[in-house]
Amino acid sequence: MRLATVRLGQRAEIGALVENDNTLIRLQASEVARCGQPSSHLADMLSFLHGGAAAREAAEVAAQHALAQRPDDVLRPFDPATLLAPVPVPESIREFMNFEQHVINCSRKFGMPRWRARLDEWIERNFGRQHTLAYKSSLPWYERPIYYKGNRYSVVGHGSDIVIPGYTRVFDYELEFGIFLNRRGCDIGEKNARDYIGGFVVFNDFSARDIQGREMGGRLGPSKGKDFDTGNAMGPVLVTTDEIPDPYALTMTARINGEEVSRGNSGDMRFSFEEIIAYVSQSETLYPGEFFGSGTCSGGQGVGCGVEHGRFLRAGDVIELEVEKIGILRNRIVAAAPRV
Repeated sequence: MRLATVRLGQRAEIGALVENDNTLIRLQASEVARCGQPSSHLADMLSFLHGGAAAREAAEVAAQHALAQRPDDVLRPFDPATLLAPVPVPESIREFMNFEQHVINCSRKFGMPRWRARLDEWIERNFGRQHTLAYKSSLPWYERPIYYKGNRYSVVGHGSDIVIPGYTRVFDYELEFGIFLNRRGCDIGEKNARDYIGGFVVFNDFSARDIQGREMGGRLGPSKGKDFDTGNAMGPVLVTTDEIPDPYALTMTARINGEEVSRGNSGDMRFSFEEIIAYVSQSETLYPGEFFGSGTCSGGQGVGCGVEHGRFLRAGDVIELEVEKIGILRNRIVAAAPRV
């Protein structure tokens, strides 16, 4: 299913997109029309994720009833302008660094003077990556999934304006997707971890790169390099796992003002989401509604964000991230209001 959180009048509710995303089924309204009472699983997207398999069944029954009976005011033409983030306030955000080329590029960008980075690239071309300083300084990354925790209150959806923080001069996008969990569990085995994935979304983890670089030189962070209002864009919809049998073969692209600037493939992830779930859940209980981001997709082109190709975002730009089988997440960049 392709599920959306939409604003209809003063209310936010979840719906299913059908007929090539041209029609929205108001799931709760369909359930009330079907049996005379609402379902707790369809109250909002967090309720849906907490409901697990039972919620999925409730949504499917409601959708089938709507398509078969077409009750009044249940099916509507879909208006993308009504979209909110699929989960407006996630239970948590964990953001991973899961694509090797991005790790290598960032090691050179943030950890070396320019002349040393150019020399390191020459060493890689002539002797192989394993001989480079970028590789040797990143060895812990190859051993386990690395992540930080983001601000779950700074999430916006498709079509929302992204405000450049007033304190940065180097504003960047990141080409990503991610998962929402739909089961509670601790010490989850990798073989069972797929059952804990409730759905996939496109994810744009915006970054104040100049601030991030200075902060991480202090052996901690990122903090204000990532934490600011509108800093996490998710959407356009949540796509359930049955719609994406292989999430590790998805083409991922980014466009600025219609021009393609990044392209990669989810198959370049070093750790699968199943491996990530197993790792994070060691001696720690995970909950429905938690979000895991894939990290920046830097594939064969090695360009998953501006820091890797030198083009950053300015006020007025429109950034689009597209992930095959999920959709296009589009946002406009705006300047911060002047301080009073």
